[in-house]
Amino acid sequence: MKAFRLDELEAERAANNGAYLQFLRERNMSVGLYALDAGSPDPQGPHQQDEVYLVMSGRASITVGTETTEVGRGSVVYVPAGQPHRFHHISEDLRVLVVFSPPES
Repeated sequence: MKAFRLDELEAERAANNGAYLQFLRERNMSVGLYALDAGSPDPQGPHQQDEVYLVMSGRASITVGTETTEVGRGSVVYVPAGQPHRFHHISEDLRVLVVFSPPES
């Protein structure tokens, strides 16, 4: 079994000065923690994998393709592989659990 604590993962991500920390990689999926501070841009582009976002904290909007919705704690968003997407109008520091399938390359 592999078990993780979000507070420890957040501390590790912050210590490495990165917006993204991949903490689990298996044959069929990878999981990471993504952080964007209020007012910051989201530099990501389309990925080659399907993605699921689970918003752990914060508030923002996300655009996937041509659709936009507001997200906050507890929101879950699916992004198909190859689809342009980004978070924007980040009004509260955003912390998001990200699941890629297959694993992010």
